[in-house]
Formats: sequence, C-alpha cells, structure tokens
Amino acid sequence: MAQQARAKAPVEVTGAQSIVLSLEAMGVDTVFGLPGGTILPTYDPLLDSTSVRHILVRHEQGAGHAAQGYAAATGKVGVCMATSGPGATNLVTPLADAYMDSVPIVAITGQVGSKSIGTDAFQEADIRGITMPVTKHNYLVTDPADIPRVIAEAFHIASTGRPGPVLVDITKDAQVAKATFSWPPTFELPGYRPTVRPHSKQIREAARLIAEASKPVLYVGGGVIRAGAAAELTTFAELAQIPVVTTLMARGAFPDTHQLHLGMPGMHGSVAAVTALQKSDLLITLGARFDDRVTGELASFAPEAKVIHADIDPAEISKNRHADVPIVGDVKDVLVELISAVDSDRDSGKAGDYDDWRERCLGWKVDYPVGYTSEDPAMCSPQHVIQRIGAIAGPDATYVAGVGQHQMWASQFVSYERPNSWLNSGGLGTMGYCVPAAMGAKAAEPDRVVWGIDGDGCFQMTNQELATCVINDIPIKIAIINNSSLGMVRQWQSLFYNERYSNTDLHTSHNGERVPDFVKLAEAYGCVGLRCERPEDVDATIEQAMAINDRPVVVDFVVHRDAMVWPMVAAGVSNDAIKIARDTAPRFDREESEAFEQSEDADKDGK
Repeated sequence: MAQQARAKAPVEVTGAQSIVLSLEAMGVDTVFGLPGGTILPTYDPLLDSTSVRHILVRHEQGAGHAAQGYAAATGKVGVCMATSGPGATNLVTPLADAYMDSVPIVAITGQVGSKSIGTDAFQEADIRGITMPVTKHNYLVTDPADIPRVIAEAFHIASTGRPGPVLVDITKDAQVAKATFSWPPTFELPGYRPTVRPHSKQIREAARLIAEASKPVLYVGGGVIRAGAAAELTTFAELAQIPVVTTLMARGAFPDTHQLHLGMPGMHGSVAAVTALQKSDLLITLGARFDDRVTGELASFAPEAKVIHADIDPAEISKNRHADVPIVGDVKDVLVELISAVDSDRDSGKAGDYDDWRERCLGWKVDYPVGYTSEDPAMCSPQHVIQRIGAIAGPDATYVAGVGQHQMWASQFVSYERPNSWLNSGGLGTMGYCVPAAMGAKAAEPDRVVWGIDGDGCFQMTNQELATCVINDIPIKIAIINNSSLGMVRQWQSLFYNERYSNTDLHTSHNGERVPDFVKLAEAYGCVGLRCERPEDVDATIEQAMAINDRPVVVDFVVHRDAMVWPMVAAGVSNDAIKIARDTAPRFDREESEAFEQSEDADKDGK
C-alpha cells in the first residue's frame, strides 16, 4: 500500500479538497484522468496539489489501463479518475481487466447529485451496480465526511489480500459540501480479513507430498509477482531442485535463463512446460488459478498429479481442480514456510529424489525448443523482430504487450529475468491495453526503457494516448507488429475455418495504400515514426529507436501476415494434443509415451 503521510490536524474543507488531501496522504504521486461535469469540483483543488501529478488522457479507458500499467510496473496502487455516465462506463473495461489479473487500482468517479440519483439525470449511470461484478469492492459516497475513510479503505482493500480494483463513486454535492478532514481516519472492515500466514499443518502436509513425489513441478502463476515473492521462489526451486513453469501472468517471476525453468505452459506454451505438467505426479501450484488457457481440457489435465494449491484467495482453491493440500495464505509467506520445512526434511534425510525426472524435463527443453521458421526470408519475421527487441533492450527494460499473436510471441521470444518486466492483459485479453499501459509504466519508472509490443489491430484502439505521452514527456517506444490483419483471429481462420478470412483484413485499401500510414500517424501526434520492411534492417531500426529518448517512438514493423504462433493446443482439447507446427501430429506419440512410463515403472520396482 502507498506510504501514508504524517497525521494531519482537523480542518474544514470541501469534499473535493478532502479527496485531494486524502490522495496526498496516501502517497499518491500520479493520477490518470479526464474531467467532466460531476468530477469538476475535484479538478479545481487538484490543480493546486504540489505532490499529485495529474496526467490528462484522451479517453477514460486509457486512464484505467495507464493506472494498471503504473501498478503492474511498481506494485503500488494505480489511480484513475473520471466523470459520471460515459466517463465512468469507459472505465469498465480496465476495471474488469484489473479484476481478472489482480492489479491494484483505485478509480474515483463523479456522480450526479444525490437528489438526482435514480431520475435518469444527465450523464447518470449506476456505475456502482455496473462494476459490482468486476471490482473487489465499490462505494457510493454522498456525505463529504466519509471521504477520507472511504479512500483509505479503498487503498487498503485494493492492495491487500488478492490485489484488485476498487471504485469510489462520489456525488457532486458531496464534493461541493464542507466537512472536517483529518488524517489518518479510523476504519473497521469486519468482513475483510485476508489470511496471510499459511496453516502450519498444511505446510507440513505439503512438505510430505514433496518428499514423496518423483515427478514434481512448480506451477507458478501471477500471484507470485503480486506477492513480491520472486526471490523466495528461486530459493525454493534451487533448494528442492524442482522444475518450474511460469504462466503468462508469471513471466519474470523465475529467470528464463535458469536451468530449472521449462518455460510457459498453456495454449501457446513450450513443449517442455506442457508435457511436464501432463506427466507430473505433483503440482506445487503457487498463485495460479488453473485457467483454461493453461489446462486445456480440464478433465485430462495432469491426470496423475496430486495438487498442492497455495493462494491468498480461498475462492480459487479447488475451484477448477481439486487440491489435495489447500493452503490459504500470501504466497511469499507460504514459500518462506515451505523453504524451512523442505530444508528440515533434507537435513533429516527425507529429501525427494527427482534427478531422473529433472533430466527428462530438461531433455524435452533441449529437444523441443520454442522456435520459428520464416514464412518468407525476404520479409520481416514477427518472431525475429520481437526477439531482437528483447536482445537489444535487455532484461532491465519493461515490455508491455497488446493481445493476440504479438502478445504470445512477446511472451515466448523475450527473455524475462526480473518480476514486473512483463505487462499484459492475461485474463480478459483486452485489445488496446498496450499503449496506455506502457504510458502508465513509463510514468511510474521514467528512467526505465519501456517497449510496447502491439499489433496493428490493438494499436488502432487506443493510439490516441500517444498525444498524452508527447504532451506529458512520457517517451515510450511502440513496436507495431504490422501484418495487416487481426492476426490471431486469422490464424484460427486458417486452422479451423478453411482459410475463410472473414473480416480480418485490416488496412490495405482498394488502391493498395496502407490505411492508416502508421509513420504519418505517429508524426501527426508529435512522435518519431519509423518503418522497417526488410529483415536486414531490423537491428538498425531498433537501435535507432533506442537512441531517441526525448519523445515517443513508433516503429511500423511490416511482417508476414501468415506467420503463426506455435506450439499450440487448440481450445477445449487435451494438452496431450499439443502441436509444434501446422499439420503436425500430436507431439506425444503412443509408443514414446508408453516407453517412458514403462521405464519409470521399472525404476520404481527397482527401488
């Protein structure tokens, strides 16, 4: 949670002033927003704040995604602000996105006067009712005296337990009326008591299963990053010598270059990661939720595995897959306790023996690396472009992706060595996330290089925030992976709809011109616009973008439109049916699978 300021003596102020004073007291340094009638009273005292920087966005969705980017890059609470009606409803998508991906943000919205609520007044919307399913909690404030307490509660709820979005809707008359402000406020949340420390009995039982297992896998989700537990994860993996897979939301939680890392599991995961989960006898699941994009057909997922499931949200445990050992608690605390328990078992001679299993997993990693073949050597390969961005910008940069093929390639071909270096819309899959989220990440960490890796479809949804970046000196770098298509949809049309490309061709006009011309568009916004169409120019173009740090850079990488994301598990089928290229058979043939299982049975009999 944001650092709170020293106590402040009571003073009579307007509700609007109370909002600003509360944000200052919470240590907020940046707010993304767009003013309108019902939030206007708050924008007046906000102008006088010396510690809160307001960044005027071009669309409220951009404010919400920017707050997400700020929060995901730093672990702090992101803040956005909007007026009532359409201003508030434009925040629904980023709120839903933050809810799915456990991102801590607080959204403050204006509301019509309390006497007008329910009358269908101008720009009235029941934003509290609308957002109830996609927020951890939300408030409607009609009394200015409640503002300090509600805002303090909102930040507490957003940042504790399983992080998530909180909405605070404040009527216009509450902003105008006067009340006494003092800090810190006192609050009681009797129904909100997140369990942080795991139960010792469950830790002991987990340690027992770990010692008895012969094919364990650490199945790591985004909760490890939200908990700030990357260091503890590495310590535990190295102590136990157990292979690790990191989900899309957990990229960077465990270094890609670490020998024990098998890669990303799921629909477009590595063969090693997918196969290790399928063949394991124990899943040590940390801050992951058995999402359908990881499990494939749930009934056939990791059929032989017992499950240790640790999560701070008890609702996630056994929701999709029964947990043999459920552990409710903060993943960081869980790992600290597991490290102690497993270390004690090792000292007493109870350590598990995973040498053969680990060798087998690492063999899959060597035999089936995540790679690609160029569709046309004369054209830029999207995978090569993204790989080179990662190599040249390095692991200290932050990478932000939109949604689609480019998102998957960015998760596969950039090496992530630190937590919070990879930002994307995982659960909701929101096209348009990239540009504003990159803006938020750069505003949060201005000294860090931020690359947005976007698709030409995603980019056209929120590129207006480039104007925000230029005016507010936020020099992000955007790589448009331009295949003139809604690429992931086109891939599915290629594979499952007999190459009937219905409404996926984006911007080639009848006379052959590109619509829009992204270089001209970038320049119109005041950015530097570059284009790269030849493979031999990729490195030089990236280096040119890296050398420009006084304004945003947009690079139009024109790539082959028929490149596909591999490996792939089709939606709704077993992970055993993973394909490594178009028209290939499932990777695991029956003979090889049975031979492996027979060799393991022989090993067990020998013991």
